[in-house]
Amino acid sequence: MEFTELADYPIPVGALTEWLPCARSAWIDDPRPASYIHEAHLRRCAAADGRESWLGTAFEIEGRLDVAAFQSALEKWTDRHEVLRSHTSFDPAHDTIRRRTVPAGGLHIGVISHGYDAAGGDNFAHLQQLFDEYASPHSWPSYVFATLEPVERDRFTVFFAADHSIIDGFSIVLVAHELTALYEEILSGRAANLFPVGSYVDFGRDERESPADADVQREALDVWRGALADRGLPEFPLEIGPRTHDAQQNLSAWILDADQAAAFSTACRDADVGFFSGLLACLGLAGAEVAGQQRFRTITPVHTRHAPQWASALGWFVGLSPVDFELPSHEFGEVARAAEASTARTKPIAVVPFDRIERELHLPIRPRFVVSYMDVRFVPDAGQWVDRNARALRSRQYTHDVYAWINRTPRGVNLAVRYPGNDIAAASVHTWVASLRRQLEQVAVTYSSVGREVSLKP
Repeated sequence: MEFTELADYPIPVGALTEWLPCARSAWIDDPRPASYIHEAHLRRCAAADGRESWLGTAFEIEGRLDVAAFQSALEKWTDRHEVLRSHTSFDPAHDTIRRRTVPAGGLHIGVISHGYDAAGGDNFAHLQQLFDEYASPHSWPSYVFATLEPVERDRFTVFFAADHSIIDGFSIVLVAHELTALYEEILSGRAANLFPVGSYVDFGRDERESPADADVQREALDVWRGALADRGLPEFPLEIGPRTHDAQQNLSAWILDADQAAAFSTACRDADVGFFSGLLACLGLAGAEVAGQQRFRTITPVHTRHAPQWASALGWFVGLSPVDFELPSHEFGEVARAAEASTARTKPIAVVPFDRIERELHLPIRPRFVVSYMDVRFVPDAGQWVDRNARALRSRQYTHDVYAWINRTPRGVNLAVRYPGNDIAAASVHTWVASLRRQLEQVAVTYSSVGREVSLKP
């Protein structure tokens, strides 16, 4: 599944309908605290005057839209995921966070049909404003749904956006399957058979109440101190131009097809490393080619869905971990094993909430070069994403950093990058992506043994 901005999703002429949750039961004061990352997000957004920070998805469902059935499906989905029925508010004046929650069955989905076919550009502008306005951490609902029926009315597109505080990248790729399954259950009477899930609200409470492993926390602090003390946080290997207030640019590219990804995976197994370590090796080799760097450094997200009840839950189940390794040579296997050693050393510390690290070190840590990896080939219905025109979406950003998301899907490996909105950053990122693609393809196409060397251009 590609991960892009809404502007890159094809939005046709058609009729828009908004689906807005509203409470029909009383809000109940809820003593369960926000997770560490949720609280940190609330504080950062309050300090930054609430710039957009939502994630979303779009996908198609065949057949004419049945309004009553889809409304019922959305209500079932909000019952399934308690975080959609709960709201946290931050009071900066008193430095307090309050949670209130509506019980299951306590939400009604209001329907606002615009009832006419509008141009694709008008539909895009409407959706962009809708998502930016509603998908905010400071208001409820912090999420919103919309559907678009094209002129033919033989299918419809579902749009969903939620503030990052209640959803992460893996949550997003689950939405198409769950909503479609619930909708079809109502139409056909056949059970959706969705996996049971826990509540992200409970996760936040459990995270706060669980005693921290002293050894792991001490190791986490040591690792982050080392990452900060050496050369500061990792930077993108090439120049990204001056800081501006312009929105970031982005790109999405399929850097390996399915067959190439399978061949690359074989090379990784031959080198006795995982797929992600192989990717990191190629990222390191790309940095050496384009910037002469013999050391690769980045920050990578690590999921915290360690218990079965969190596997399909909606929420922000993510920690952060630094990656840092020297390139021992230009031979793929050696570099990949160096990358594997780095992730093996630092991945376990991601269970320590990042907000704890910041508080212990008494300084804010704002990553500037992040590489995320997910293998989503086995997400339910992943094989239908292409036919359903399914895509993950993200809000516009205005920060001075580079984020890269690498997703392995049934179609192959997709790379999405956002970067500062200037010509220098655009040229640098495209140069870097071209080099990364060369490294990956060379391994996938020509790598036949661990001893094969990957060449770098002079």
